[in-house]
Formats: sequence, structure tokens, C-alpha cells
Amino acid sequence: MKYLPLLLAACWAATAQAESPGDMLAAYRADAARQTPGFQPSAQRGGAFFAHRFNVSEKMPACVACHTDSPSQAGRHAVTGKSIQPLAPATNAERFTDPAKVEKWFRRNCKEVVGRECLAGEKADFVAFVMGGR
Repeated sequence: MKYLPLLLAACWAATAQAESPGDMLAAYRADAARQTPGFQPSAQRGGAFFAHRFNVSEKMPACVACHTDSPSQAGRHAVTGKSIQPLAPATNAERFTDPAKVEKWFRRNCKEVVGRECLAGEKADFVAFVMGGR
């Protein structure tokens, strides 16, 4: 019983670190603004990035190859066939709430689809797009 307060404090700290999609967007916007003063995220650029065919990988030439044309729809990995939950926070409340997961998937997917790490501005635009233009 004497460890219960420590356990509760650890659980509260883990929850307090969770962020909202808006927090993630603000962080990427700030990062991009350090590189390009005055940068503002654009859902339109994010949508164009999402649909763009980079053709780095034959099976995954664009984000839409796995995620469908709509971020609010579930997708399927083009290589493994695994189901992918919707990207849009409006239809998947867990999206863009864990900074470590967000960075993990940006790093992995950008390298596979874009052929390099995505820039902060690209991430900001993408998050603005999947948030529905916010």
C-alpha cells in the first residue's frame, strides 16, 4: 500500500505528457517557423503532400497507397496487408496525441514513401490536413 501513491503519480505523469493534435500542430509550426520565419501550416499543402506520388517505392508510391484518399477512412498497408486505423483525429481520437509515436511513424513512413525524413513544415502541413484544415 505504501507504493500506491507512487504508482498513481506515475500514471498521472504519463497521462499529463499526452498531447492533442493541436499541440502537435503547434510544435511542428514552431519548428518550421524557426527554419522559415513566418511559416504558417497549410491544409491544402498537406493534402497535396498526402496525395503526391514520390515513387521511391513501387508498392508505396504515395501516402494514399496505404491510407486511402481520405484520412477519415481506415487503410491497409500495401506490403503487409495489415489494417491501418484512420489518420484523422476526428475519427480516431488517438491520432497525434503521443509525440514519440508520431515521430516514429513520420520517420518510418517518410523514409519509405518520400525517400527522406520529412521537414517540420511538411509535418505541420500534414497534421493541418488530417485535422480537417485547422
